[in-house]
Amino acid sequence: MKFKTADVDMLHGPLTKKLLLFTLPIALSSILQQLFNAADTAVVGYFGNKDALAAVGTNTEIVALIVTVSSGLSIGANILVANLIGKNRKNEIPSAVKTSVVLSVLIGALGLALGQFLAEPLLRLIQAPDSILRDAVLYLRIYMLGYPFLLLYDFGSAILRARGDSRYPFFALVFSGIANIGLNLFFVIVFRMGVAGVAIATGISNMLSALIVLRRLMKENRAYPESPKLRFSLRGTGEILKTGIPSAVQGAVFCFANIFVQASVNGFGETAIAGSTVAMNFEYFTYYIITAFGQTATTFTGQNHAAGQRERCRKILWLCLLLSTVCSSIPIFTIVLFRNFFSGLLTPDPAVIESAGVRILCILLFEPICNLYEIPAGALRGSGHALYPALSTMIGTCAFRIIWICTVFRANPTLPMLYHAFPLSWAVTILLVGGGFLVIRCAQKAKQKSEEKQNGTSG
Repeated sequence: MKFKTADVDMLHGPLTKKLLLFTLPIALSSILQQLFNAADTAVVGYFGNKDALAAVGTNTEIVALIVTVSSGLSIGANILVANLIGKNRKNEIPSAVKTSVVLSVLIGALGLALGQFLAEPLLRLIQAPDSILRDAVLYLRIYMLGYPFLLLYDFGSAILRARGDSRYPFFALVFSGIANIGLNLFFVIVFRMGVAGVAIATGISNMLSALIVLRRLMKENRAYPESPKLRFSLRGTGEILKTGIPSAVQGAVFCFANIFVQASVNGFGETAIAGSTVAMNFEYFTYYIITAFGQTATTFTGQNHAAGQRERCRKILWLCLLLSTVCSSIPIFTIVLFRNFFSGLLTPDPAVIESAGVRILCILLFEPICNLYEIPAGALRGSGHALYPALSTMIGTCAFRIIWICTVFRANPTLPMLYHAFPLSWAVTILLVGGGFLVIRCAQKAKQKSEEKQNGTSG
């Protein structure tokens, strides 16, 4: 196997086409992962009952948290391997790949065990109604059995993308996604397994995608017969976690805050839960477009910042902002305008469709403003400032929503008032991330001028 420095030359030439080509497979891969859960929702919505839909739906934010943390951690593996390729230290790549695989399995096994013990307490914590608690716990426990495979796929696909292969992970998800839908229908319609059936189908699909990617990695590593035996590198682990943990935290705080919101939604009964579940699927689909451009901003900024190309970094920021806003706004406004039609694809219940429409108008309509903090946050990570965006998101999103629920929503406990917490928290996060971005950029400019002045004096 021959590693390429990159399928896309990020340091030279026009940027627009390269940014789009790099982002598209990332966005589609994330959307396909979320489709696993949407397929569960659609199947139980049409072939199960409202309680089964609510049981799967009350897990939506928990599953999103799991997927987000997994994806965030894998960014560390992506950057580690990409740096080795860029520095032409190819002899270290097999060790980095093996360390990433072992780390993903270890974290996955820990998550699997914790999932079995914490499923019921977690669902009770978010006040899942007693009428659906048993099925909700069953779904989450079965889902967590496949968590090691989810992590293995994310780490494996991150490594493949680091060497410029973004298509193979995407095709692996296409194959497993088709299998997921078929297995959903098979288990639910033929065996009438309900919630357990869709959970098992999702677990098998995660296993298929992981095995496909792992097979690819093993095939590539055989090109290094001189590579060392499988070993767990503490140094490589540290490099992965150094970048992966802040990235995971930044994404996870959204989901954590949403879990807190889900507890409030659960208080409105099964119809509200089911409607919220339907609407959340659309929110995540479109939000993955935004986060994909954020990852692109991180990667492109990282290479150009290291090369000292500050002007190109600014172009990357503004182009990613423009492209992400356009690409995310088109599907968002389409779904908002035809919300009843799109909601009807996931459930035939008129009351659930109406409830979903309330959330779509209160939250999804305003989602394009998320570009104003996700893209600058991506640029900050690329320039070596991964911790600040994570802290800003934690305060602006998580803390604000919890305070809103405990004060404003408690005084006026309606669904619209609960949902208003989302766009308002986005506005607060924009101010925090944007303000920090400007301060850091000014500090970088001052440092650069100081260095140039010193060089001029010494010359």
